[in-house]
Amino acid sequence: MSIEIRTATVLDASEICAVLRRSISECCEADHKGDSNVAATWLKNKTAENVSLWVQEPGAIPLVAIVDGRVAGFALCSNGELALCYVIPEVLYRGVGKSLLRAIESQAVAHGVTAIRLDSTQTARNFYLRNGYGATGPAVIWAGMECQPMQKNLIAP
Repeated sequence: MSIEIRTATVLDASEICAVLRRSISECCEADHKGDSNVAATWLKNKTAENVSLWVQEPGAIPLVAIVDGRVAGFALCSNGELALCYVIPEVLYRGVGKSLLRAIESQAVAHGVTAIRLDSTQTARNFYLRNGYGATGPAVIWAGMECQPMQKNLIAP
């Protein structure tokens, strides 16, 4: 399996939206626990229109992972905050998420970012821990789900 990481564009918005929605619905059961209200709140802003805005946001780093000619993952970092990092179920544990994360970190450093912050879901917590992120405080509740604030220093102090 070959993984290509490139900058996302508005032309990718529909495919990115599908990645986000599938990943949340199919991979994040530990977070929404099948509760349709929690899932609906999480999915509410995951529209092609919003994705188009996000990828055009000044200063944003929007990346897609291309596997077998299609968008299989998406990551978005802005102002040192990793807002999104999702992959489709078929590529879980196959290096796609790690490739996206490494590319985001590399581009963030090039933009002068010294640390990346994020709020991790329960589903993704071990992924971030394996990739050098650490908890920065107690878990917070958003939309009925537990999120863990985390950070990784990209440049040694």
